Amino acid sequence: MRYVLLIYGSVAAYNQMTEAERASVMQGHIAFHNAVQERGIVVGGEPLQLPSAATTVRIRNGKTLITDGPFAETTEQLGGTYVLECKDLDEAIEWAKMLPEAQTGSIEVRPVMVMPPM
Repeated sequence: MRYVLLIYGSVAAYNQMTEAERASVMQGHIAFHNAVQERGIVVGGEPLQLPSAATTVRIRNGKTLITDGPFAETTEQLGGTYVLECKDLDEAIEWAKMLPEAQTGSIEVRPVMVMPPM
């Protein structure tokens, strides 16, 4: 089963980190990526640019509204994803616990919907 690990964290907290703390987070991601790559379970994933680079598109009553920034005003923003092929939710949770942001933000583990062939 495929699971997406959605990585949420605070941009404000990240901006207050020292260079050493930021390097530690990056090393944590490198170690995580190497581990899931070695196990052969990584399917995809990418880090995202800061929320300030986002553009949100909505259509209401036939009119398009384009807004700079993320969809929701919140203290934690989506920072990136990993897509893993795991045997079950328990395995996906074990991998999510290894991400550095699990210590300061949150990791949402969500199963990928299996779609019929189109």
